[in-house]
Amino acid sequence: MFLCVLLFCLMNVVMSEHKLSSVDFEIFGNVQGVCFRMYTEDEGRSLGLSGWVKNTRQGTVIGQIQGSLDKVNEMKHWLEHVGSPSSRIDRAVFSNQRDISKLEIHGFSTRY
Repeated sequence: MFLCVLLFCLMNVVMSEHKLSSVDFEIFGNVQGVCFRMYTEDEGRSLGLSGWVKNTRQGTVIGQIQGSLDKVNEMKHWLEHVGSPSSRIDRAVFSNQRDISKLEIHGFSTRY
């Protein structure tokens, strides 16, 4: 019985590493003029994610990230709690999270 439970847990870990996910985000706070986009691009690339990031006229930063579910979740944590050194994150909103069968975006870029 213990072996079956252990095997089930291991399979879930392996499956989550290969499951692809996509999520949109909007970050509120002092996130413009503090290199937030550059740090977001760097963090996304270091995690092996694809996506984009962009300033809005409302003073927020929006974007989309795609990749393995575990890495997407790491990036969501970074966006909500870390950000660039000079930023102040008041709120992070994540929407449209969905499973995808293949990456729809390749590479990580800043949009203007």
